[in-house]
Amino acid sequence: MKGLRVGFGYDTHQLKTGRKFVLGGISISNDKGAVAHSDGDVLIHAICDALLGAANLGDIGTHFPDNSEEYKDIDSKLLLRKVVKMLEEKNYRIVNIDSTVLLQRPKLKNYIPEMKASLSKVLQQDTNCISIKATTTENLGFIGREEGIAAQAVVLIEEE
Repeated sequence: MKGLRVGFGYDTHQLKTGRKFVLGGISISNDKGAVAHSDGDVLIHAICDALLGAANLGDIGTHFPDNSEEYKDIDSKLLLRKVVKMLEEKNYRIVNIDSTVLLQRPKLKNYIPEMKASLSKVLQQDTNCISIKATTTENLGFIGREEGIAAQAVVLIEEE
């Protein structure tokens, strides 16, 4: 059946001092970064999972396992490019993406335009089709204690 399909993605990573902080395909100056097999870009990982789910293609761990040396420290933009190619091969196109990053600090407001531009290039989509929002957890839980970061994404794709 041709038509519209919705997908949801979620990712979380622990934060540790001295690690590089990558989010939405850009490096952000911060004293902590994600502990991960790849570069730990939770936003891109959530978007990948949402796209894969919408197309019924499994999840990010199935395609890019965290025990594979091939993906060790990989730039998550490369993973997203591969996911976009998988969708193209199944004749799907992205309609839009809505995402939220949950992080106590740093504040992300000033980085969102650069993240949207970075994702726009990888996704080959206008920035108007990519929504990135950020929120804190008001100092509650592992995110509020600055022990971790999470991201959620909802995507709409269309079969061509």
